[in-house]
Amino acid sequence: MEKTQKSEYEIQSEKIESRMARIKRKIVVMSGKGGVGKTTVSVNLAFALSEMGCKVGILDADIHGPNVAKMLGCTNSSLSSPDGTTLIPVEAKNGIKVMSLAFALPDPDDAIIWRGAMKMGVIRQFLGDTEWGDLDYLIIDTPPGTGDEQLTVVQSIDSLTGAIIVTTPQSVAILDSRRSVTFARKCNIPIIGVIENMSGLKCPNCGFEIPIFGKNGGKNMCLEMNVPFLGAVPMEVDLMESEDKGEEWVKEEAHASAKALMDIAIKLEKTDACTTAREMNLPKEGCSPSSCSSCHLDCPSKKNK
Repeated sequence: MEKTQKSEYEIQSEKIESRMARIKRKIVVMSGKGGVGKTTVSVNLAFALSEMGCKVGILDADIHGPNVAKMLGCTNSSLSSPDGTTLIPVEAKNGIKVMSLAFALPDPDDAIIWRGAMKMGVIRQFLGDTEWGDLDYLIIDTPPGTGDEQLTVVQSIDSLTGAIIVTTPQSVAILDSRRSVTFARKCNIPIIGVIENMSGLKCPNCGFEIPIFGKNGGKNMCLEMNVPFLGAVPMEVDLMESEDKGEEWVKEEAHASAKALMDIAIKLEKTDACTTAREMNLPKEGCSPSSCSSCHLDCPSKKNK
């Protein structure tokens, strides 16, 4: 009997599976709303985990606004493919491996005017064709919302460890973040936890924290939706200046935001935050391990409790 020829999609899926098998933890970082500091969190978690001795990669899946390279200080790098097929990730500080569409743009002012199919194709290419090697973590930074980019990531990586959702305390941001939680549950993606960014503005002179976006919005959402709360990160002027320069921030231990980001990374690495999310049995659509306590279904997840 003549063998059926595999489609390009199937071939790429096998390549993705092979690449991802060498990475221990694959974490997608999401936000319901733009401007909440999701990329800031992604980059600083990568820095923090690398400081702890982990081998880390970061994929910039924000096709229309690829800012990871700037925040990691490697904007002068370019896309490299010695054999015309395999993509070589750029190595940033601390040996962090980076892949971003920013490396392929001849001019940083160029706009990416693509529809969904093209975005899906390049994300799958970055996942399957990039020589990630053996990593402890792959952080996947996505754009705001629950659209093509997020769907492509979660549908392409069967062994996805889980999602981290970034929000601010502001009610409008919380409204959209709740949709991100729902997205993860409908896609059967474990929710590692929520990070409340910009929890307050730290005065550089006296240290007083001003709740410019309100207080405890992210933490309260976690209680209401039964998802883990990973921590709150305050705003600091020095942090914003640091990321604009592509400098590592988490080593600035005297700053509250640096300490908060490092504490979250320690929670990911030293506790069961990731392990619990991945090893839970997700039996039904819309189920998440973090919702077991309030769930009325009789399913394997609850029986494993």
